[in-house]
Amino acid sequence: MIGVILLTLAGSFAWLWYEHLVDQVEKSTTTQAEEAAKALEDGEDLLGKDSDELTQATAGGDVVIVIRNAQGKVLGQMPEPPNEPDFSAGEIRDPVWKEVFKPGQPDHGKVERTSKGTDYYVYARRVKPPDKLAATRTSSARVVEGGKPYPSVRSILEEFALVLATVGLLGFVLLVGGAYLLTRAALSPVEAVVRAAGEMSEGDLSRRLPVANPKDEIGRLTTTINALLARLEVAFTRLEETLSRQRRFAADASHELRTPLTSISGHARMLDEWALDGDKETAHRSVDTIRREAGKMRGLVESLLTLTRGDEGAPMKVGRYDLGAVAKEATETARAAADGKVSVEFVPGEHEVMATFDRERVLQVAYILLDNAVKYTPDGGNVTVRVEDEDDGVVLAVFDTGVGISEDQLPLVFERFYRADAARAEEGAGLGLSIARQIAEAHGGTIEARSKLGAGSTFVLLLPRQKPEPPQGPRTQETEDSE
Repeated sequence: MIGVILLTLAGSFAWLWYEHLVDQVEKSTTTQAEEAAKALEDGEDLLGKDSDELTQATAGGDVVIVIRNAQGKVLGQMPEPPNEPDFSAGEIRDPVWKEVFKPGQPDHGKVERTSKGTDYYVYARRVKPPDKLAATRTSSARVVEGGKPYPSVRSILEEFALVLATVGLLGFVLLVGGAYLLTRAALSPVEAVVRAAGEMSEGDLSRRLPVANPKDEIGRLTTTINALLARLEVAFTRLEETLSRQRRFAADASHELRTPLTSISGHARMLDEWALDGDKETAHRSVDTIRREAGKMRGLVESLLTLTRGDEGAPMKVGRYDLGAVAKEATETARAAADGKVSVEFVPGEHEVMATFDRERVLQVAYILLDNAVKYTPDGGNVTVRVEDEDDGVVLAVFDTGVGISEDQLPLVFERFYRADAARAEEGAGLGLSIARQIAEAHGGTIEARSKLGAGSTFVLLLPRQKPEPPQGPRTQETEDSE
């Protein structure tokens, strides 16, 4: 395409130059013939020995001036033959001078071809006789003709061929080289992106594509791809964490269920083999153990079902309730279960603390927090429950003077099946706080823990005042993490 454009430009330039030269030929021929005709009309003797008018008119050396009388006879010609074509000798066919004697045509121009094949521009102009005729050679002049050869296309091409070829070739090389360099510079970011993408392993989403210029199209595309990679990395990280938690959850659930099942199976085999017939007291203890382990399993299964329903976004029965009344009810139940070993007190507020929530589920959260507080507070310790209004919602806080939780373990207490230390392994399955967090988040609230080892713990439930939005679909562990 560049070659075609250059060739077209070169041809156009040669044609324009040729047209310019043609125009110059016609203008110079017309001008010199007019000057000669004007001199004759003024009575000058152009062919006299002392006259230089005709010589000046033909000073260029390439315009032929011919003076004729009314019958076409040549009175004089400059330059003299045989240097230039002799109009009178018939080299110029179809004489132009005859045309000026036609009515209304004082002058006439025409392209004529000589017998040698040369194209001439011939301009003829009729001459008015001067007022006072002088006896000169040109006194009977009635027509002035001027002729000049046109430049040939071949001469133009020969004159400019080398220049056009050199400039065209140089321009072609420069343009192709410049286009190559510009294209290479424009596509170098693409090559860098391709190399970087090829070096990325299937599982390595932490790498990013290089961005040479973030404002151009390739830079914006690369930035978009990097943003996509970042989102994919986050999604895969969450997926890995979710799968890891699911595997850990399944392993922990299996372990928690295996322990009571092993105990039940062992005592049932013992009863079947000898205890029912031989040892009544042992049989009764085995039955009690089976009941106790079955109760643990039932509690564990119910907790798992509660978590599963929460993950699936089970509907809530919300209403307008007093959070203080809920906290008071849970406190009375926990006080009865503590049986005086731990002091459990509810500090009432100055007024009702109203909010919109599912009463049964929030009551379950209060039971869980109080159960944990009583369980991990030594005898003689104190557990206090407060309900308050805050700018963002309503708060239920449980304070205890228990053993506390270390700083490194505090962020993990809401994880499923997590228990702070091995001494608590028999105290529960480690699902209570996970259920509490799930209920809080289902209401659009939060639950936080603050603790100091050996000084007690504080758990704070924050609920919004307004009715929460209905769940938009099944909840997953990944959704919980993102919230």
